[in-house]
Parts: sequence; structure tokens; C-alpha cells
Amino acid sequence: MPLFGSLYIGASGLQTAQNTLNTTAHNMANTDTKGYTRQQILLGTRGYVTISPSASAVSYQQYGLGVYYEQTRQVRDVFLDKTYRKETGRGAFYETNTKVIEEMEDLLGEFQGVEFSAALENLWNTMQDLYGEPCELTNQNMFISRCDQFLTRAKLVYQGLCDQQDNLNKQVEGMVEKINDYGEELVAINKQIMRMETGDVEHANDLRDRRNMIIDELAKLGKISYEEDFIGVVSVKFEGVDFVTSDLVNKVEIYTDKETGFHTPYWKQLANYKTNQYGEKELDLDAARLYDPTQKISTVMNTDIGSMRATLLARGEKRATYQDLEDENAYNKDISQSLLMNVQAEFDRLVHYVVTSINDVLREAALSEPDTDYLKDSNGNPYRMFELISTDPDIGFSINNMIVSEELKREPGSLSFRLQDNSEDKAAIRKMLEAFEAETYVLNPNLQTKTNINRFYNALVNQISNTGKMNKDFLDAQEATINETSAAREQVLGVSSDEEMEFMIKFQNAYNASSRYINVIDEMIEHIINTLGR
Repeated sequence: MPLFGSLYIGASGLQTAQNTLNTTAHNMANTDTKGYTRQQILLGTRGYVTISPSASAVSYQQYGLGVYYEQTRQVRDVFLDKTYRKETGRGAFYETNTKVIEEMEDLLGEFQGVEFSAALENLWNTMQDLYGEPCELTNQNMFISRCDQFLTRAKLVYQGLCDQQDNLNKQVEGMVEKINDYGEELVAINKQIMRMETGDVEHANDLRDRRNMIIDELAKLGKISYEEDFIGVVSVKFEGVDFVTSDLVNKVEIYTDKETGFHTPYWKQLANYKTNQYGEKELDLDAARLYDPTQKISTVMNTDIGSMRATLLARGEKRATYQDLEDENAYNKDISQSLLMNVQAEFDRLVHYVVTSINDVLREAALSEPDTDYLKDSNGNPYRMFELISTDPDIGFSINNMIVSEELKREPGSLSFRLQDNSEDKAAIRKMLEAFEAETYVLNPNLQTKTNINRFYNALVNQISNTGKMNKDFLDAQEATINETSAAREQVLGVSSDEEMEFMIKFQNAYNASSRYINVIDEMIEHIINTLGR
């Protein structure tokens, strides 16, 4: 083997040892850097020179030309990455549900010492007092006052549920903006990686770290799939639709409903337009929605992934009322899977039952005593404790569509409960009490267990509590899965300072060995030259 050729062999050892030392130092410097992936040098052997191709020998006589640097690769596990991202997306779904339910529980006062049930209980107690002395002005005044307090408290609770919807609606807008920002950044990183790796000299690992972090965050917002091509470009699908390609991001757009103000994310490239009855073009969202709100939520179908889906489902598509519970098919299609719309509709149904029970008894009593004026207003019509605000009969007695009679509030003595023969009309009040105790009410069409008005609210709170516990149990189990997957992934891509220190010592020794090898060859060449030169 030529001595001068041996110098190049030693130089290749020095160069590769220096590269491995630099990479190890880079790993150690980023031990605590979030999202950093451990890097590893891949080395290859240079070609061999054959000295003697003798067939009688066991193998040809050859000598090598040294070692060379192939690439600096990231140490990752593709399977663990995909598993981690899917499970974090599912965890984000149930975390969002859990937070929404906790806010609803706080709104209903279950953890603040003041419960909405107090307003219903006060109304019930006042009705019992009124039954004892129906003609007592104090009891009459208190009855009207309790009805007003009940409705006022109900309006506050319902408005709180609407405010919660509005808050989730704002979050939807922020999530869409974040998704689009991630998409633009992924495209920019794809272009940077292509530019850096075009000459096949440098591997853009730090850019890949940033790209992987973005994909991790994107996976929390929704269900994604992705793949990297041979030139290092990652393409991403979000909810099964092309989102990021090598140089393009298909942004998620927002449609805002004119009536509710609710935002609906959709894909512009999939959107169609239809002509309405006025000849105007309207956006047809059926095929372009980011999510189908009627799709069944199932772990098996992977439809329980992403905080975006959970937020949209929890918010719902509108303000729900008791009328949304009348049609079982419509309820199961549009309402049942939405946390807030479901509670809105059931809560409105409770208030509707209370209001119509009182109104129906007063009306029936007035019609049964045609010559008695105590149950009739100034126009001779039967008194209604609660009056509709809207003249549209289709709206019905919904929380935001009624008030307590202003005439009764001004003159509570008008509701004297004294019949024409000067006797007390306890029968009317007894019917009110019986209506509150009748076991004829259900929370929603999917439940068979009947309850009365007094226990209706407790049943509603229990349902919310059970739903919250179920989601919390899912979340706890999911967090355990995420932690296990994260730990396994971290073992692969994480940097161990002890392990890197071992590599540092090993590669330093390799560098020293190459240096000593070059020194030996140098001494041999010097000796030969000096000897032959005399």
C-alpha cells in the first residue's frame, strides 16, 4: 500500500471523527431543547484496491481507502410518531369536552353554593304556602315574585349557555387561523429543506425538528395523515383532504351564519354554490365542511380526534330550545351529540314545563268559572302568569320568548283566588302542585325514565355529571396512553447526556488514533526520504 495513499486514509479518519464529534456536541447542546431529535452520523467505507486477484487464495489481497461520511440522520420511530400524534389528537378531543362540561357545571351553580335548583324549590314552597292561604295578599304577591325570580334566573342560566357557545365560536376562529399558519410554515420549511439538500451535501435536521413539532401540534387540532417523499418534502392531509403539498397550502376558510354568527370551517376547493329563491348565489357547505356534524362519534371510526371537532360539536349549530326535542329523528341528527345544545334544549324544556303547567291551570280555572273575574285580566281574558313576547305562535313558551305578566306584577291582588261565592279556590292551586308532581316528563327522546318537574332539574344535573365523568375517564385513560407512547418515543429520539458523553470519548479516541496513524506514516516517509537521500 503506498505510503502517501495512507495519509489520505488517516485524513478520512480525522474528518469523520471530527464530524461525529461535532454532531455529538450538537446533541449535548440541545439536551433540553423542546422538539429536538437526536442526530446520528452514518459512516461508510471507501472502495478497496485489489493487490492480488489470485484464485488460489481464500480471498483477494486488498487494502481499503478509508472511511467517508454518508449523512447525519435523525433517530426517530415512524410508528411511534404516528401513534403519538393520533393519541394526542384523541386526548385533545376529550380534554375539550371535559372543560366544556366543567364550565356548564359551574354555570349551573353546582360548585358555587348557589344552585339554580333553589329558584325552582322556592317557587314550589311558595305554591305550597299559597295553597294553605290562597286569598292572603302576601302569598299572592310572593307567588308572582317567585315566578319572576324563577324566569329571571332561568334566563341568566340560558344566556350563560349561549355565552359559552359564543366563546367556543371564537375559539373555532382562532383554531382555523392556527391551522392555516401551520400550513404556511410547513410549506416554507419544505422549500428550505429542498434548497439545503439539493446538492446532497447537508441534511436539514434542525428544520425537520421544527416541521415535526408543527405536525405534532396540528395533530392535536384534527385527524391528520402525512408522508415524506424522496426529496424531503412532507405532504399533509387534514381530515382526509389535501392540506399541504410541496409548495401549496389549501387554507381552511370560514363561513359565518348571518343569524347565529356561528363559524363553520370549510374547504374552499370543495365548495359549491347554489342559487336561492331570490336569484342570489349562496355557498353550499354540504360537501365542503371540514366536519360533518351528524357523523357519529366513535373511537373505532377515529371520529373522536382533535380539539377542533370537539369544539364544533360542543358548540353546536344554533341556539337549541325545547322544540328541538319534539322530533326524535331531528334530535338524534342535530342535537344529541352537542354538549351545549343538548343541555340548552333540556333546560328550556324544564322551564317550558313549569310555565305551561302554571298557565294551563290558571286558564282552566278561569274557563270553569265564567262569572268570576279574579282569573281574568282587564280585557276579560284568562290570566296567564307568563306571557309571550313574540306574536309568532310557532316559537312557543321558550325562555327568551316570555315574561311574567306586567299587569299581575303591578296588581298582585288581581290574582285573589277567591271564587264568586267568596270561597277560596284551593282546587286550582292543588292542580298546580299535582302538575309539578306528575311523573310524566322525560329529559329527551332517547330516555325512557320519567320524572316530575321537581326532579327534572336534578335529572339534568346528574346527566351532565355522568357525561362529564365519562369524558374525564376517557381523558384519564388517554393521558396514560399518551404518556406511555411519549416515553417510548422519547427513548428513541431523546438525548441522553450520559450516552452522548460516552460517544464523545469514543470519537475523541478515534480522532486521536487517526492523528497518531498520520504521525506514524509521516515518520515513515521522513525516514525513507532521509535514508535514500544520502
